[in-house]
Amino acid sequence: MNNKIQKTILAGIIGTAIMTVVMMVAPMMGIPKMSPPDMLSGMLGMPVFVGWIIHFMIGIMFAFAYTYLCIFKHKVNTVWVKGAVFGIIAFVFAQIMMSVMGVIMPMPEMEGSMILTMIGSLMGHIIFGIAVAKTVGNAYCADKSCETKTA
Repeated sequence: MNNKIQKTILAGIIGTAIMTVVMMVAPMMGIPKMSPPDMLSGMLGMPVFVGWIIHFMIGIMFAFAYTYLCIFKHKVNTVWVKGAVFGIIAFVFAQIMMSVMGVIMPMPEMEGSMILTMIGSLMGHIIFGIAVAKTVGNAYCADKSCETKTA
């Protein structure tokens, strides 16, 4: 398997794992409980382990989007900024998809403040984006115009 593909899959797994840990710790910081695997399994009427598998597959797909879609055609100097911007893009896309899925399938009830939930989700996605960008590093993008500096 191609080293770039392996790095991307690893980036998706690492980013999703770190984001998930942040979401598990978030209630200790006053942010409402968020569990994407529980939400996904509840929406699909499947066991929770299926929600976990889907959650990590989505993370890997986002990592492939970061690596291969080359969203940053202009030069951004640091991997931290690229990762944060990518996390915000992933957050917006996830919110749009959740709205679409909410129309198609029944959504579980949200717990706590919607504003705090959104802040927690945004924070988790930014951390995810940074973890993916740091893991992918210079494997990012086919041409040299959007190569990431790892500093």
